[in-house]
Amino acid sequence: MNEEDQQEIQSRKGIYLLPNLLTTGALFAGFYAIVAAMDGRFEAAAVAVFVAIVLDGLDGRIARMTHTTSAFGAEYDSLSDMVSFGLAPSLVMYEWALVHLKPLGWIWAKMGWLAAFFYAAAAALRLARFNTLVGSTDRRYFIGLPSPTAAAVLMGMVWTWHDLGVPGAEMRIPALILTVLVGALMVSRVRYYSFKDFDMRHRVPFVAVLIIVLVFMFAALDPPKVLFGGFLLYTVLGPFVSVRLRRRAVRAASEAGKPPSDDL
Repeated sequence: MNEEDQQEIQSRKGIYLLPNLLTTGALFAGFYAIVAAMDGRFEAAAVAVFVAIVLDGLDGRIARMTHTTSAFGAEYDSLSDMVSFGLAPSLVMYEWALVHLKPLGWIWAKMGWLAAFFYAAAAALRLARFNTLVGSTDRRYFIGLPSPTAAAVLMGMVWTWHDLGVPGAEMRIPALILTVLVGALMVSRVRYYSFKDFDMRHRVPFVAVLIIVLVFMFAALDPPKVLFGGFLLYTVLGPFVSVRLRRRAVRAASEAGKPPSDDL
């Protein structure tokens, strides 16, 4: 039986409902963010993307916990991520701030929509690379900034400054710079800790539960600023982690008398 016949048989069996339902929820949240931004409701748009991030984090874990993983689910999740963490953040950022570059001249106007496109293209490339490298890299680290984190940084900026009453027109230059930098980090070779080696099924000290409660309490005090600050800190720490890993690899290779690997 060839691969096409196996795929046809699998499609006739149907798909798993629960994880794909969560993926659909994430896709809906990303689409809603675009619609909300078109209506000028930027806070709702930013919150919708964060909802998509939560749902995206749940669908894969639930699929693995319930043994309902499938090739269809993986492909569907990737397409959903492109909408929620690629197109939605770029269009929301454009409508909030980058569109206001037009009064500065036609060059600035083009830079605005090109920056939004660059972010969307970087997200697509990041997702494609992730799909092709699954199972062949160290699962403890992501290669390049994860697209949900990139989306969180952009939407955290929108949500924070909107909450402070600062219009996007006043943040157009910082928004342009941040959009390009975050897009570049997605397609970079910078390593980011994935937390995938953290197993929640094992027992943890009681203090760990207390720390989690405190984190939720801290986040509840001012969600936009706490979320933006947390994801921005994670983004900034990535290059430092890569440098540390590179130095460790060079030291280990030097001790073994071998050239360092190009993977780091």
